[in-house]
Amino acid sequence: MSHPESGADDHQGSGGRVKVTPEIAAEAAAWIASLHGPDRSQEMEEDFRAWQALSPSHREAFEKMTDIWQAIPGTQAARAFAEASEREERKAKQARSAAWRWAGAAALGVFVTAGVVGLQQWRERDHYVTATGELRSVMLADGTRMLLNTATQARVDFGPKQRTVEVNAGEALFEVAKDSSRPFVVRVAGSEVVAVGTVFSVRLEDGPRKEDALTVTLVEGQVNVRPATGGGDSLRPQAAVALKPGDRLTVQYDARQSSAGVESKMDHPNMERALAWQRHEASFDATPLADAIAEFNRYSRTKIALSNDVLEEKHLISGVYKTGDNAAFANAVAMLYGLKVRESSGRIDLEKIR
Repeated sequence: MSHPESGADDHQGSGGRVKVTPEIAAEAAAWIASLHGPDRSQEMEEDFRAWQALSPSHREAFEKMTDIWQAIPGTQAARAFAEASEREERKAKQARSAAWRWAGAAALGVFVTAGVVGLQQWRERDHYVTATGELRSVMLADGTRMLLNTATQARVDFGPKQRTVEVNAGEALFEVAKDSSRPFVVRVAGSEVVAVGTVFSVRLEDGPRKEDALTVTLVEGQVNVRPATGGGDSLRPQAAVALKPGDRLTVQYDARQSSAGVESKMDHPNMERALAWQRHEASFDATPLADAIAEFNRYSRTKIALSNDVLEEKHLISGVYKTGDNAAFANAVAMLYGLKVRESSGRIDLEKIR
């Protein structure tokens, strides 16, 4: 196994991202094969620890290759190494380094035949997606915590001068690690939210164009929301807006204009209700029933619908409810207002009792 003399900095990508070269990945694969083989020894383990200590790239490569290795049937991997060892022993006991290089090729052969998808996922490790109803917490390389709500898509790209996250759908909360030399920028729907060390959330409501909206809620610290360069006529404020803790900025299309005008408004929501989704909850306070149902429908593929005569009643709802169980919520609403629940074809209808 080669022991390059370069230090950890030699394997740092842009913005401190760990860069793994094909050579280091091959060495990691060889180590996995060796450590799972019949000749594992204390000396080998010491050499392995020394190899890992060479740089963060070596440690990253071993962790990722281990993930791929575990996705392959263990018997296949072990058999590949055992056969390799037997062949090597019959060959005049070549130097250990040569054996390791061969083992690396054998291990990579296994990965190529059974782990191509895993390698592709490794290359796309900075793209995060949640399914409907899923809540996912991610610790980014700089120490920032990113919490993704239901049906969210985000892509992370850290560079030497700026940390960037693109949110293409859904909702996310960021607890940003301080780094004054690299601002943290969230790009979403033509806007940029710029922070250094702070806590804030962004939400993109995606529907018919006139109903699209971008919401930025600041929990602590300070952020600026500004138009993104090349953002077109999407959801972007006319000028930069500075938010203070407790502020919520909403950018949406102006329903009063026939053109694609955008309006911005600031309010100060109850933070417990605004961030209830972190606890798998939805909190309402005299909220129109139609709006409450729209919120609940974000978390389930079984949608709730109101009949026209129920909509005309303009019911309001308050309370805290667990998200993800639309049937339970629909039954609670039906009991509250004396409605009928009808379930069919993956849909729940709330109607008046006739």
